[in-house]
Formats: sequence, C-alpha cells, structure tokens
Amino acid sequence: MKTLEANAHASAGKRGEGVRSDCYVEIAAAVSGGIQIELQSKVAALYGAKIEQLAREACCFYGIEHAALQIEDGGALPFTLAARLEAAIKRAWPDRQAAFRLSQNAQVFFPSKKERLRRTRLYLPGNEPKFFVNAGLHEPDAIILDLEDSVAPSEKDAARILIRHALQHVDFREAERMVRINAGEMGKEDLREAVPHGAQTILIPKCESAEQVRDVAEVVASICRQYELAHEIFLIPIIESAAGVLHAFEIAQASDKNCGLAFGLEDYVADLGAAKTAAGMESLFARSMIVNAAKAAGLQALDSVFADVNDAEGLQASTRAAKMLGFEGKGCIHPRQIRVIHEALAPSLEEIEEAQRIVAAFEEAQQQGLGVVALGTKMIDAPVVKRARQILESARRNNLIR
Repeated sequence: MKTLEANAHASAGKRGEGVRSDCYVEIAAAVSGGIQIELQSKVAALYGAKIEQLAREACCFYGIEHAALQIEDGGALPFTLAARLEAAIKRAWPDRQAAFRLSQNAQVFFPSKKERLRRTRLYLPGNEPKFFVNAGLHEPDAIILDLEDSVAPSEKDAARILIRHALQHVDFREAERMVRINAGEMGKEDLREAVPHGAQTILIPKCESAEQVRDVAEVVASICRQYELAHEIFLIPIIESAAGVLHAFEIAQASDKNCGLAFGLEDYVADLGAAKTAAGMESLFARSMIVNAAKAAGLQALDSVFADVNDAEGLQASTRAAKMLGFEGKGCIHPRQIRVIHEALAPSLEEIEEAQRIVAAFEEAQQQGLGVVALGTKMIDAPVVKRARQILESARRNNLIR
C-alpha cells in the first residue's frame, strides 16, 4: 500500500489464507487524495464495487475525507465488513466513538418472555462471525453472543462492535438473543452496545453478590430509558465460585428482571481447587444450591455446558442427571449438542402416560369429594399431582402432547 503522511493508523479483523466469513481492514489517515482503497477478494468481480462503496460510506459517516484503506476479504457478509471498518476507524480515531453511538437508535426488536423455554443456550464466540449466520438453523432455545471468556482482551472492543451489528442484521430465527457481558466497568460498555440494539437477555458472569446484579439492572434500566425501549431485558446471573454458591438465593432475588440462575462449572471447580470428574460429586453441592435458590425465587435453573462435544452419551447422561436435580436447561458449545439435550430434558412417554393417569384419577376423586385417592398401590395426594401436572406442562411445551 502506498505510503502516505498520517497521524492515525489502525487495523481490525482477521487476515490470512483460510480465513472465512471475516475480513481484515487497515486504515491510515492521509493529508490528501480522498479515500484510496486497495481490495483483495476472491469475489471482487461480483462484489468489489459494493465492498468499496461500504468502505466509502463508513468513512463519510465518520467525516474522514482522506485515508488509505487496505481490505482483505475472506467472504465476509456486509454486517461483518461494516463492523470491521467501524472497529478500525474507532481504533484510529477514538474520539469519534461517542458521536456514532448517539446517532444510533432502536431498530425493530422482538420481546422475549420470562417463562419461555431455555433448554439450550448455544455459545457463539463474540469475535467469530462465521458462527453467527447459521446458528438459528440448529434451533437452540437461545444463542449467546459471548464477549467474555471466548474473546481475547485485545479484541474486546472489536467483538463489542461486531455483536451489535449481528444483533441488528443477523436472523437468529426463534432463538432468544442473549449476550454474555464482561465483569465490572467493561461490562457496562458491553451493555451500551448490546441493550439498545436487540439483546433480549444479559448474562452476568462470575456473579458473587446481589449488588453485582443490581448494578447491571440499573445500567440496563438507564439505557432503556435513554432509547425509550418498551420491551423487557431479562438477566441471568452465572454462579461460578464458592462465594457465588453461598450467596445464590440473594443473587436470585436481587432483581425482578432475573429470569434464571445459571451454573458455570469450569470456573467453580477451579475456584475449589478440585478435580472435575465424570460423576460430578465435586459440584453436587453447588448444583443443588443453585437449583434450590432458583426455585425458591421463582426462576429457571440452568446447568453448565458439557465440554466434550464428541461424547453424545456422556452429554445425555449429564443432562439427565441435571434434570433429576431440577435443572431446566443446559449450555451448549456445539450445535450437535442441542438435539441431545432437548431429548434428554423432555418427559418420556412412560412419564407422560403415568402423569395423565394421576391427574385423571385425582380430578375424578375431587369430583367425588375425596382428597386422597389410590392408583394401584400408590396413594395420590396434592404434591404427587403437582409433579404430574409439571410433567404434562413440560410435555406440552416440548410439543409432545396438546
């Protein structure tokens, strides 16, 4: 690229052979010459003019009249190109961030529901656009655009911009759109990008106190007022430490925007200094505490991810064990885990048929003025019927019965 006099220079994105669905953008300020663009793309014959137009529009939007741009395109979609251009420009001219943020307003968003199914939450690394586009096709109950552990510290700013563009432009189908923010002040910056542009639920990582939840809830509420957002933004604190486990009920009760309480196994085991085992005895206390705290607060209990994406049998066993403890959902790190979890969490045909018999027998007894009735050798009372009705409701929500 031709050397130009410059006082600002930055890059963003990924480059190199084999990079797909992403691009690399390098920008250098110039004193004259307008916007000069050097484009490398295998689809330049078809889309080169559009890519250059997008780059010029981005520069115009930021008031940049003279610059040299180098773009290496690996098949990126327009939202990725726009995000990488924006990230490079903001890195070169940091003082122009505020003007852009205030110019954005709420698009068309789809409200979520507090009681909706959250059996599966598919994690998508926040700086990897190649995973975004087809995520909804796998039919998870939710997708998680992750800004925390999956993103390197040096790429947090670029990932934040990318997930905003993804929220605005990617069709995640029926999946609830979640964003896992970073802890502390960085998380507040994440919220400013995610909340106004389509995030439906915010995951609060490494949560150890009710105060952490209230802080996030206050920032979310402030952003909603600023952008006049009418729909609710829900919160899911993630318990990942011994301190978090001991404060689980306080955390669960900290905000009326909480819709679930999630468990982070890997960080929890590391915090204990214990070894993770297939049997899971090292985390049984924590899982039980989280389930009890969630249920006592009227929230969904959501289990951690299962790390071995090639072990379907292990995932099935882990999900069934979580279900027995009272968990209603589980995290996913690969699309192939979704169907396994859905099937393992759903009631079996035998459970459904027994629940139907219990409810029918109890309702018949009530009509006859009886409080307790026998079904075979079993006595049926109110708690047994409550459990049977929960099974039938789960079967209905899983489309197994009408």
